[in-house]
Amino acid sequence: MKLKKPTLVDNARSAWRWFSVQAMVLAGAIQGAWLFIPEDMKSSIPPGIVQGATIVLLVLGVAGRMVDQTPKDAP
Repeated sequence: MKLKKPTLVDNARSAWRWFSVQAMVLAGAIQGAWLFIPEDMKSSIPPGIVQGATIVLLVLGVAGRMVDQTPKDAP
């Protein structure tokens, strides 16, 4: 089996506008911020909230990739 060379989608420059990309970036930002929050502040947040929010955002990101995100005014 020959592997196909990866290529970008035609509208990659507008990827930042896609809900799927925004959801996955937000999930990464939550996890990144969690690393820098002091332990005493972390203890005030119920366990599982950060991980749950991250999982929800990643699932929404995957769902967003399956939905046509072309603007209505696009040709």
